[in-house]
Amino acid sequence: MSDLINLLSDLIKINSVNPDLVPNGAGEAEIARYIADWGTAVGLDVIVQEVAEGRPNVILIARGSGGGKSLMLNAHTDIVGVSEMDAPFTPVIQDGLLFGRGAYDMKGSLAACMMAVKQASQMDLAGDVILSAVVDEEFASIGTQAILKEWERWSADAVIVTEPTELDISIAHKGFVWLEVDVFGKAAHGSRPTLGIDAIAKMGKVLIKIDELDQTLRANPSHRLLQSGSLHASTITGGEDISMYPAHCKLVIERRTISGETPDSVQDEIQAILDDIAETDPNFKASVNVTLSRSPFGVDTDEPIVQLLQEKAEGNLKRDVPLIGTTFWMDAALFSEHGIPTVVLGPHGEGAHAKVEWVDLASVQQCVDIYTAVIAEFCKNAF
Repeated sequence: MSDLINLLSDLIKINSVNPDLVPNGAGEAEIARYIADWGTAVGLDVIVQEVAEGRPNVILIARGSGGGKSLMLNAHTDIVGVSEMDAPFTPVIQDGLLFGRGAYDMKGSLAACMMAVKQASQMDLAGDVILSAVVDEEFASIGTQAILKEWERWSADAVIVTEPTELDISIAHKGFVWLEVDVFGKAAHGSRPTLGIDAIAKMGKVLIKIDELDQTLRANPSHRLLQSGSLHASTITGGEDISMYPAHCKLVIERRTISGETPDSVQDEIQAILDDIAETDPNFKASVNVTLSRSPFGVDTDEPIVQLLQEKAEGNLKRDVPLIGTTFWMDAALFSEHGIPTVVLGPHGEGAHAKVEWVDLASVQQCVDIYTAVIAEFCKNAF
């Protein structure tokens, strides 16, 4: 496993903090160069896809002889911030765990993908094996969106997104909708209550209703794996001066969604709350709009890639491997929306976005073995 450990250690040493998350973040250019150089050195086809200035995807391809099914492995190269971490880019191994920013989310998976594609190049396969090492998953997913815009270049028949799943298989995850609610009052001097309308106090009515809606959603689960959607108040701003009635208050809401829930239906939920309040309060004026949304993900259990991944994972791990749902959003939803059969499996660890982050090295090697076994079966034969 020394080659895998060395590769993962090299990836950890590279600062690839997402610049859209952290001002002046290093970005993905350096890690992209490393992956591209590594791919060239081991004999893979290398494509560098510039997504934004200084932010390239790298696509590594083990070419098949032709006529077979092609499989894409997907991993992201960006990481979140490191402000409270001690030596985030110095990999440390202790008791079989490798510590460092991105070890778990998701350079462990990236290293496993790289080793699996390298092994695929040494097999006699009919189909191509493709690694899309993408930028910006932690913010707006412009990397995977760029992969999909040029899908005819890769045309994989299935995708394994390799986000960490503790070696279980995720076949569903939640989506999200971000909304802004603006409540409008009337500015006046604090000593003249008959002239002012307090927008912050009016927003309090919205907060109560949002909490009630969240409790209702979670009390009525309807999804076998994901249970229910949810929502919470994320940030609130308003007011200008201690001696003034505030004329405006803004609330930002995050609504986590399951299948069947759309940005329109979520906006309608919040609009209904605003309308109900306005019916009993003639001084209540508010609006709501959606600022960003991402769809939930789901794949049928009878998809061949799901069944094959489960078979090979159980054979490697010598245990039942459950099909699970995941609460957090992943790029899997983007592939699925494009009509591509997609499933998720990655290593065991802890500390995504936390001060201490680690990945279990044995599980990273198991990912290599599982991905390789799936590749050998999925891409072996011509149609």
